[in-house]
Amino acid sequence: MPDPPEYVVYTDSELDLVRSQYFELLRSGKGSQCKMSKDLFCRLIRNTVTSMVAILRASSSCHEQMYPSKREIQAVAEKIVDYYPMLQDSSNTPYLTVYSKMYKRIQNIKSPRKRQGRMPQRGVPKKRSLLESSLEDDSDASTNLSVASTVILPDSDDNDAELSQDQDSRKTQARHYQTLQTMYSKPKSKPNGSDVAQILDLEFEARRAFIDSDATKEEDKAAKIMDAYPCFRDPRHAVDELGRILGGANSKYIDDTKKRWQTFCTNVQFYGLWKKVLKPPIPVDMAGADFTIALLKALPSLFPSPTPPPKRLGGASEALIHVLEENEDPNKYLEKRQLSSPVLLYDGSTCILAIGNSPVSTLEDVFNGMLSLMAYYYTLHLTYPKFVSTLLSVIQTEVLHDAIHDRDATTAYKKAMNEWKSFVKN
Repeated sequence: MPDPPEYVVYTDSELDLVRSQYFELLRSGKGSQCKMSKDLFCRLIRNTVTSMVAILRASSSCHEQMYPSKREIQAVAEKIVDYYPMLQDSSNTPYLTVYSKMYKRIQNIKSPRKRQGRMPQRGVPKKRSLLESSLEDDSDASTNLSVASTVILPDSDDNDAELSQDQDSRKTQARHYQTLQTMYSKPKSKPNGSDVAQILDLEFEARRAFIDSDATKEEDKAAKIMDAYPCFRDPRHAVDELGRILGGANSKYIDDTKKRWQTFCTNVQFYGLWKKVLKPPIPVDMAGADFTIALLKALPSLFPSPTPPPKRLGGASEALIHVLEENEDPNKYLEKRQLSSPVLLYDGSTCILAIGNSPVSTLEDVFNGMLSLMAYYYTLHLTYPKFVSTLLSVIQTEVLHDAIHDRDATTAYKKAMNEWKSFVKN
């Protein structure tokens, strides 16, 4: 071992993924939005400090000191914030938080003691709660479960270097899922949104393999997936999942999709007037509830499907939105609903998003409610109802920019798209 010892900064595939996400956001000026979760930060500190102690004790300097000095801790802390810029403090000493955590960790490390013959171990180890073991001390187990490695940091800035990321093992994916379950284990728990999103990023492949499989019936699929992933009861996480599925590494995908939806709605106003489906005056506030209701009720007629809606359902727009009448109970309405697809319920002030017969959440933004519906179709891998399949396929291609294979393009879809494209060009 070299003397003085050369310390290294711990990294693994999950930490490298967060780092690469930071630089993706940094290119678009949104680097400050990238946060490292408490779980990963704890693992980084613990494993870096453990590595420093091991390297020091293996060097010839071990007889002089058993633990790194404050100066060595500071030097490594500076390298950590250089390699993981999202950990920097806003003060003049950007490494202060990392340094404090490392120093505290070293103080908690006990010197190894020699064994005392065959004397049995005294005391009984205390049982730890599941929350502690999975969130705070999970980093000890991460050494065995992650694709771990160490990096000797050069003096030059290497932030723009490409990082290779190995596919997470099944054990690692299972650990991510267990952590996610623990975060929602307590009643009325409200985990940090960024922490949940980060775990969903890491567990993406295993989750999609489970959801996209045909192991459950269509009518039971939403309930079983929600039980397995309660985080998707929050429409924001469903929208983020849509971005993972279609946008990939494009951090601007959802923002761009919202702009395309706004452009689509602007053109649909005039398209509806031209086809005499919409009648003037159209509500002026395009982002308002009145405009959204008028638009969603007209859309199935503008992009019709050959299959009629069920008689008890009423119009085809009931697959998208139902305006509650005065004193109408939303729960009773949902009990009688025959569809397993997502729908919006609006009572004049509150917009409820429901899936099948179960309410999921409320939406603050009614105008983008259609995007939330599409997000749940993708997140839960649901099939479009036949009587609105043409409309949803048009939104899929025009707004979500998710192309439809030629063999899946129906005659009604091709006809609707030809008429729409002809109108937009003119």
